[in-house]
Amino acid sequence: MKDAPSYTYRNSGVMFHSQDPKTILKEQDWPLSVEYQMLADAGDGNPRPTGNMCSPGTEVFYSGEMDPRHCIESSSPTIPWDEWVQADLIVYGDSLVIHKVNGKTVLKYTKPQIGGEVANGYDPNIKIDGKMLSKGYIGLQAEGQGVIFKDIKIKNLAKTDTSMK
Repeated sequence: MKDAPSYTYRNSGVMFHSQDPKTILKEQDWPLSVEYQMLADAGDGNPRPTGNMCSPGTEVFYSGEMDPRHCIESSSPTIPWDEWVQADLIVYGDSLVIHKVNGKTVLKYTKPQIGGEVANGYDPNIKIDGKMLSKGYIGLQAEGQGVIFKDIKIKNLAKTDTSMK
């Protein structure tokens, strides 16, 4: 879209542990959720890793500590905008989240929970800071442009042991 903000250019993602859509207010800018952010090369020569974590109204632990950043960059390289990417998101409830890009682990974090400041217009009865996120809705996101998702697979990992990961 021509009037979309510049940060939305070639920016999409998968929002998970997301709040119930019925509880999202008309004025709310983002659902309270955790995002597997997918960025493509913007063509300006600046690196843009894909498989990042962004946290509208949520927080996570990274490297064993609560990380205050809204987005945590992955170790993925910049991917050309017209190249297919295999994006794997592995979520073990509220204990461990793993982002993979083309089969390689590019980011790990733990303890996703409600918190942080990057969400506006929400119902304060829904945003209970410190509440651990172990389930929720999944949303496919396109920010200001079209995106194609294909071969989406969901597997229930509820009975999987995370201590071996």
